[in-house]
Amino acid sequence: MKKLLLALMLIAPMTVFAQKFGVVDYDAVGQALPEYAKAEGELKAMQTQTQNDLKSMQDEIQRKYDEYQKSASTMNATQKEAKEKELNDLSQKYQQTMEQKSQEMQKAQQDKIQPIQAKVMQAINNVGKAGNYVCIMMKGSMPYMSATLCTDVTEQCKAEVLKIK
Repeated sequence: MKKLLLALMLIAPMTVFAQKFGVVDYDAVGQALPEYAKAEGELKAMQTQTQNDLKSMQDEIQRKYDEYQKSASTMNATQKEAKEKELNDLSQKYQQTMEQKSQEMQKAQQDKIQPIQAKVMQAINNVGKAGNYVCIMMKGSMPYMSATLCTDVTEQCKAEVLKIK
């Protein structure tokens, strides 16, 4: 009985070392896809267009406010009230547009990035199964990871993700 227990105690640590652990740079794998560059370009174009639209609205509000400031002393109370209401309406429209554009941008990011993330996860799973890895962790997600116990599978995952249609 003692010999069996001793043998198990000696074998147990060896089975831990026989297991394979991998580490992957998730972002690098995603960036290897041609879809990533396309999605990034489309998102940047959308962001630039949004910034231009909002800047145009800001300029219009500023122009109308400056106009109001210059002519406020010559306006009667009814005209002042109408101009102030117009400025408030423009400011509210600007706020609503800003919120709407922000939501549209978030949805576009999600719609464009989600298929890329799915391919990356599929590639990591394929590499894990093919290489008999117990675990593949994302680079940078652990405070310390021994380079001797973990194999960097980033390049394998990059090659695998390009095979996925």
